[in-house]
Amino acid sequence: VQLQASGGGLVQPGGSLRLSCAASGFNLDYYTVGWFRQAPGKEREGVSCMPSSNSGGTGRLADSVKDRFSISRDNAKSTVYLQMNSLKPEDTAVYFCATEPLSLLYPSSYEMSDVTYNYWGQGTQVTVSS
Repeated sequence: VQLQASGGGLVQPGGSLRLSCAASGFNLDYYTVGWFRQAPGKEREGVSCMPSSNSGGTGRLADSVKDRFSISRDNAKSTVYLQMNSLKPEDTAVYFCATEPLSLLYPSSYEMSDVTYNYWGQGTQVTVSS
């Protein structure tokens, strides 16, 4: 199981970025994917999650980003995207994607907890600054 996170960069406040989490060597359809971020000196926090296709669930977002971010899945490309709009300096962090083969829909508190996931991609830096 390999994940590749990409799409980070430097953006001005109010700008947008789209992060990608691409899977290789396995069918991402049957995996729940979580996005997490960790800012310097802070604990890692769950940002969003996309339940597995066979769980019947839809994407979830943390309250801190729900009006600005969205998550989507492209099964044909085995990729999950995190679209981030109206970015703020406090969104600056290293963003990670992770995955776990969850066939059922679990509470969001579980699916956006980092302890749920055993497979992690490398991080991608997002910096929001003028």
